[in-house]
Amino acid sequence: MQDSTTYSEDPGAMARQWLEQGAARLHVVDLNGAVAGKPKNEPAIRKIVETVGDSIPVQLGGGIRDLDTIERYLDLGVSYVIIGTAAVKNPGFLQDACTAFSGHIIVGLDAKDGKVAVEGWSKMTGHDVTDLALKFQDYGVEAVIYTDIGRDGMLSGINIDSTVKLARVLRIPVIASGGLTGLADVEALCKVESEGISGVIAGTSIYKGTLDFKAALAAAEKFSAQGGS
Repeated sequence: MQDSTTYSEDPGAMARQWLEQGAARLHVVDLNGAVAGKPKNEPAIRKIVETVGDSIPVQLGGGIRDLDTIERYLDLGVSYVIIGTAAVKNPGFLQDACTAFSGHIIVGLDAKDGKVAVEGWSKMTGHDVTDLALKFQDYGVEAVIYTDIGRDGMLSGINIDSTVKLARVLRIPVIASGGLTGLADVEALCKVESEGISGVIAGTSIYKGTLDFKAALAAAEKFSAQGGS
């Protein structure tokens, strides 16, 4: 939190920008909410959802700790709710969420050296990321967002080995996150897509300009058109 960088004061306008550039999905995090343990940026989230409408899905995480909050966000138009800290600290809640809102729950696992962190990365746990992912898969989550927090925002490259290792043991898709720097990372992930990696989250790289977003989309689409070869 002490290292935050503001790229725009208008979340709705940023959402429109990425929509117009061809984004297939928007990844939104209520960072204040992740630390506080309850939603803190609902007006901004509402603007984002209103801006994109039904054009593309929005997935949202940060401070989601109860079923009422999930229901409110889904009613607002959010397509997928990401549960992170609450999944680790209260697995029963995650299980209830998957039952009540089947098809709309993604689990976010933030890890460093194979161990999971919680509460906006402020606390490390002793939980092994693979063990937790397997358990949550059985609960019925749609996907796992795997973030290497040692790399996130550092533009140091995706930890592809760790991401592939996790994807290989799961039946559900893994979305890569943390450290995406440039086109080379996207191309490298495309080559291991068949291992179960369905996407990658671009944040710092597109705001700082180290990744040309349109070029990245084109590269991914070209790879898919070639059948992943």
